[in-house]
Amino acid sequence: MAQGLNKAYERLVEVAVTALHEREPGRLWPLLGTALTDVCGGEAVVHKLDDWSEYEGTVGMAPDAAARELGRLRDSDLALLRAGYPLAGHYTARPDRTPVTAYRAARHDWPDSPTARLLGDALDVDHVLGVPLPGSSAPITGCLVYRSGTDFTDDHLTMAERAQPLLAGVERQRQLLEQWRRSLAAAGAPDERAADCALTPRETTVLLLLADALTADAIGRRLGISARTVHKHVENVYRKLGTRDRVGTVLRAQRLGLVPSPGTQGPCAGPF
Repeated sequence: MAQGLNKAYERLVEVAVTALHEREPGRLWPLLGTALTDVCGGEAVVHKLDDWSEYEGTVGMAPDAAARELGRLRDSDLALLRAGYPLAGHYTARPDRTPVTAYRAARHDWPDSPTARLLGDALDVDHVLGVPLPGSSAPITGCLVYRSGTDFTDDHLTMAERAQPLLAGVERQRQLLEQWRRSLAAAGAPDERAADCALTPRETTVLLLLADALTADAIGRRLGISARTVHKHVENVYRKLGTRDRVGTVLRAQRLGLVPSPGTQGPCAGPF
């Protein structure tokens, strides 16, 4: 069984690495969400990002067939689904972010709940597994994995817990790319400029944080990688931009329109 978990985790790591090389931030979670569904024994997954409530906030679903069913829900049904019973209350009441299923959180109250009945009617699923992002606070962000038949097993929960750092890394990457695109949208086509310089999306995010005057250790903490890995990315950025130090690299990146110039709001303003 341990061998099976390791293979599932290796597959998820491969998908996460692929996601981190994706230039379009909107594609990161669909890529990872589909893989998470498979390795956690589910059939569909909702990923909930940013400030999320019953009536607003970014929500996506995989696979596409489930997303279409989600789009057919009435506003009142969608609000019930977004309320996240009983997992939202479970995680809001405690700091623990360990994955848990709806049945384990609510016990016998779950099968007869309005949310369980809605899921059965709309998506033909019976159980929900909550996989929150580590460190997220109210409103809780992360994924809800859905499954029909029996509840998720202990191995599924173990797999979900092992996946949490990967999910957090992809979400940090998405936030940086989204902020970068917004801050440079008026300057032309930053994606194409980064591609012209042969910068990968990961190298681009390291460059953004480098321009924000973060140390290698701080960049590593922000992205969930080691300082040694950060230094490797920085070396690649230097080589591709033809520079030798941080100041020269940031100045050249500003001239190329890869990062905001002085006097404009940086893409990394504000805490995550």
